[in-house]
Amino acid sequence: MDRRSFIRKAGFAGAGAAAATTLAAPAIAQSNPKITWRCTSSFPKALDTIYGAAETMARFVSEATDGNFEIQVFAAGEIVPGLQAADAASAGTVELCHTASYYYWGKDPSYALGTAIPFGLNYRQQNAWYYYGQGNELMNEFYATQNLYGLPCGNTGAQMGGWFRKEINTVDDLDGLKMRIGGMGGKIIEKLGVVPQQIAGGDIYPALEKGTIDATEWVGPYDDQKLGFNKVAQYYYYPGWWEGGPVLHAMVNLEKWNELSDTYKAVMESACRAANADMMASYDYKNPSAVRQLVADGAQLRPFSQEILEACYNAAMETYDEINAENETFKKIYDNQRAFKKDAYLWAQLSEYTFDTFMMIQQRAGKL
Repeated sequence: MDRRSFIRKAGFAGAGAAAATTLAAPAIAQSNPKITWRCTSSFPKALDTIYGAAETMARFVSEATDGNFEIQVFAAGEIVPGLQAADAASAGTVELCHTASYYYWGKDPSYALGTAIPFGLNYRQQNAWYYYGQGNELMNEFYATQNLYGLPCGNTGAQMGGWFRKEINTVDDLDGLKMRIGGMGGKIIEKLGVVPQQIAGGDIYPALEKGTIDATEWVGPYDDQKLGFNKVAQYYYYPGWWEGGPVLHAMVNLEKWNELSDTYKAVMESACRAANADMMASYDYKNPSAVRQLVADGAQLRPFSQEILEACYNAAMETYDEINAENETFKKIYDNQRAFKKDAYLWAQLSEYTFDTFMMIQQRAGKL
């Protein structure tokens, strides 16, 4: 082939490549259009870790799409009150929200299973059930009936049992106690005489300070310290048996979710998974120093007695039997989760529990 022939043919090939690029560009633009969504959070900005999970998710989405898919995050109260976040997403007031599913369990107990039920799964088990069990599929079958699509987007790990104005030594000490407690934990502890109150995070401190409530649970040392609960209640109980591994969700309006391209759906799913892991790591890093500081400032750490834990466990099992008898959706999800839980805790006894127990003994002996 002579030089002129080569250049001529190369020129035609280059023109063809350029034409192909011109034709492909609109298709790419159509599948990845520039869109902006609003996300309303159930949490105040002051709680940087739990509120921050939504910002982390939004940042990952923006970075992965070169800014074509932007999500603006609004704190509780800026668009709607914190406990109305899912309602706003369902109605289309906003495209999505960042919230705890169990805040809405009063509409249907099945909502509680999306976050945590008392004596349920821990953080790692929740992830296993959602990502490799049928958790995500089953919860989204339910969320679809609420015009929502849910993606796990954060976890606090096992929570503390909360702040009390007086010591709680026996089951009788719970009788008549007014306590802020989220999710189904309130329904269960009510069987033991507690008067449950559901109050958004930003409103808890004044209620406890004024004596409107006698006790409150929230999350754990880092957030509780930020909210100042130790200033108005002395006794800090553990564990939060109602929240062994509470999952937060990015709940998307179902129509808006269905309108997304497959690429944007994949980006959101990946961003939520990343934010889920990031939030847990953040709490695991921040809580140890926070609990030390709380104790140094006068907080009195107290474990719930075995008597109280057993009574609460029995009340929980009784409650689940009652709900299962009248709510088929709850029963379907609960039975699936419970079957996994039996094996999950059996495995944990051999692995995590044995290793962690040994290392805790070394910590107490001052060997770490």
